[in-house]
Amino acid sequence: MLNEALSYFLYLYGLLYQAAAPCSAPELLPANAVNREQYLGKWFFIAAVSRKEADIQKFKALDNILFTMEEPANDTLLLSGRMRMGDNCINQTWTYHLHPDRVDLKLEGRPQRRSLLWSGKWANCADCIIFQESEPPLQETDTEDSLCRFMLYARQNYVEPEVVKTFLKNSACHDQLANVILPQTKEFCT
Repeated sequence: MLNEALSYFLYLYGLLYQAAAPCSAPELLPANAVNREQYLGKWFFIAAVSRKEADIQKFKALDNILFTMEEPANDTLLLSGRMRMGDNCINQTWTYHLHPDRVDLKLEGRPQRRSLLWSGKWANCADCIIFQESEPPLQETDTEDSLCRFMLYARQNYVEPEVVKTFLKNSACHDQLANVILPQTKEFCT
């Protein structure tokens, strides 16, 4: 029931944006239906967008990020990040759980966080994915999510400038004007 309601909401969300503005909507990759094996392996963080600077602020101190996605157990994804900050490497691991009746991923230890996968075609990149993280408003009277950011990942550390430009343009059309593009001037952490 919840999955049907969420799918219907995402469908209406897409229709609303298309009706209100000539913005394109990204294509959802439902976590409970997508072939996960095609998304395992290495991913390079390229850029992030949000409506609020605070949602992406932590990425601005980083030069580059390399992620590795593994499936150590059925319905569990392990995301290992190697982040370059100055001359230092920071390693962090996140565990996501997939549920057969949900289109999103659940981050272990953060029950309020919703994580959705979107097709990289929205950024005109077949070898990319877009990862959305959101959390509900902190108070019932708040009108916006307390966190909502979209992050562009690619299979290679370099993407054509047009890919980033398309990602930023499509995001701006949805009022996501805060952005960060990692410079990638230093060696990737391994």
